[in-house]
Amino acid sequence: MITQQIVTITFFRYRGLRQRWWAFGQMGLAPKALRAIQGLQFGKMLGSGSGNGFSVLPNLGVYGLLAVWDTEHDARHFFDTHPLFKTYCTQSAEQWTLFMRAVMAHGQWDGVEPFRASGQADDEQPVGVLTRATIYPRHLWRFWRFVPPVSRSVERREGLVFSVGVGELPLIQQATFSLWQSTHLMKAYAYQSRYHSEVVKKTRELGWYSEELFARFAPYAEEGSWQGLRPLQQARQLT
Repeated sequence: MITQQIVTITFFRYRGLRQRWWAFGQMGLAPKALRAIQGLQFGKMLGSGSGNGFSVLPNLGVYGLLAVWDTEHDARHFFDTHPLFKTYCTQSAEQWTLFMRAVMAHGQWDGVEPFRASGQADDEQPVGVLTRATIYPRHLWRFWRFVPPVSRSVERREGLVFSVGVGELPLIQQATFSLWQSTHLMKAYAYQSRYHSEVVKKTRELGWYSEELFARFAPYAEEGSWQGLRPLQQARQLT
């Protein structure tokens, strides 16, 4: 049986103290509402870091919603009609949603494997990448010591269209999502960047994480914009 699982990731931008305070409160309130949504297999509200997102300091103006759906129909029904999403759109100044199919995933998130490979990989087409980890408290200072140089190394990297550091629990539960022009260029960064390679090596040697996950996605549609642009459209034009 071929799975129809669809993965979406949505980012919201907030302006003004009242809207930012509302968004911060939703980090605690929205998960309960998400559990009642039809067709939603797995959902996570995500905060972001300041600067380019990879920081110990939070960015109270940007939040995310990662969702795994039984079918695209369920996903579209939520985005088109659900009061929760409509409220998010009313409160935020900008929204961008990327529709994807997983092409590869390994590891767990809160003890489950949320993504099932249901798309085909094409190394010359745009690719979305999600990494997520729970860091052992005793390794926090080591982990965050490596973040600034890795963050700088990814900025303006060839083929990178969009990236942000996100998380559920400050400092300890961290994730990154990035959109690349192609798998070929994404791998060039992953394997050739000295700082990124060093972090991967240290992770394996020292066992920084109590849980980790890596997933790669084939994006196929987008709704909305980010900073006035459409990142997936950008990625396709560069291909």
